[in-house]
Amino acid sequence: MGADWPRLGALAVVIDAGRVLLALRGADKPNAGLWGYPGGHVEPGETAHAAAARELLEETCLAATPAETLMHLDAIAFDPGGALLYHYLLVAVRCRDPQGVLAACDDAAEVRWVAIEDVLAGALPLIKDVDTVLKQALRG
Repeated sequence: MGADWPRLGALAVVIDAGRVLLALRGADKPNAGLWGYPGGHVEPGETAHAAAARELLEETCLAATPAETLMHLDAIAFDPGGALLYHYLLVAVRCRDPQGVLAACDDAAEVRWVAIEDVLAGALPLIKDVDTVLKQALRG
């Protein structure tokens, strides 16, 4: 395992009017073809909250205010031979008051508002733990 693992990542969890904002992962990204929260690496000198807001803007063209840490998740994947592909410690950050015009920017293949009940029912192919994070966000 490389010395640079695990890496810190931040997820932006935005809920508005009974919907949650999700991004479709592009073909060249981990979890390609699955829906999840906008997010990405935390840069050196950046907080997880600042990274969540930055990644949200970069991927969806929406600005929002990071408000609270919801939970931490481990995201780990191995290739068929057992070699580590990636390992991230993810910080799910609730972001409030989204502003702007929603569009797929940067590395998001598609972005959309999805009804909370559709996410909880598994109506879309989701990255692991999207529903777990959403349930935690709904408790707060």
